[in-house]
Amino acid sequence: MIAREWKCRVPEAHNKGFTDYLYETGIKDSYATPGFLGAQIFRRSLTAKIELTLITYWDNLESIKAFAGDDISQARLYPEDGAYELEPDLSVQHYEVIEHQIAPELRG
Repeated sequence: MIAREWKCRVPEAHNKGFTDYLYETGIKDSYATPGFLGAQIFRRSLTAKIELTLITYWDNLESIKAFAGDDISQARLYPEDGAYELEPDLSVQHYEVIEHQIAPELRG
């Protein structure tokens, strides 16, 4: 399993709107791509901004290429990102997942 990490920052005022937009763009497109295994979104407060980290999980690098294009190190951005005053990282990181467990009481 491969984890793909992308980060961005938005003004606090756009926190909810951008998170909803992220679900409608990146998350929705990820789910529609064969080989997508799941996602997590992390949020932390910065001074007057929110930082969001999106981790998506994929079965292999070819699946990521189907989502992101041939250069999987580049972030996939969307046309309306600017409306949220988005400060995106333009590159992403990939990690081989070597441990992945969820406590039995938390499984769905």
